[in-house]
Amino acid sequence: MTEVCEDLADHDIAAWNLEYRRIGNGGGWPETFDDIASGVDLLCDLEASLDLERVGAIGHSAGGHLALWAAARPTFSREAPGAAPRIVPRAVVSQAGVADLRLAAVTSPSDEPTLALMGGSPEEHPERYALASPRERLPLGVEQLVLHGEKDETVSMLISESYCAAADALGDACELRVLPRTGHFEHIDASTEAWRVAREWLVERLS
Repeated sequence: MTEVCEDLADHDIAAWNLEYRRIGNGGGWPETFDDIASGVDLLCDLEASLDLERVGAIGHSAGGHLALWAAARPTFSREAPGAAPRIVPRAVVSQAGVADLRLAAVTSPSDEPTLALMGGSPEEHPERYALASPRERLPLGVEQLVLHGEKDETVSMLISESYCAAADALGDACELRVLPRTGHFEHIDASTEAWRVAREWLVERLS
């Protein structure tokens, strides 16, 4: 995400690029989620002139799932991983994100990585999916833009469609945009139309 973070900075948006433990490198439930929560909240401790009332979140693929999850943290009970956030995004962009983990767990090709992340199926770990899936945390109460390429063969568009339909039914300000002639990875190329759409939407809401 370095290239798109630099592009955000070029448009007067301070960018905080988070990494997290991944599957095979200490990640999974709850470690990956702990990393995201800690990384977001660390903004409070930076010696920088930041307006923490105007924070957005943007993520691609698994990061799109985690960006939405970060916005859902105020809905958690105090004992849940990621509870009691110090920072809450006011606008979120999901770029081909895995926003409905229950659906992702039974939809190829996202099923295997989802099962690995969660340590099993929704039937085996219903409480994990209830906390980790943005679809289960709706309504989020923040503006959301969900982008998905019509030619994406890595994350099924059914996942974004499912999430946005549920968000709309519950009154969230959630917009789904299907990007023509776009696959999975154009979102993180700062020269593409897919990225321009994401950046302009986020800049408008944080300016």
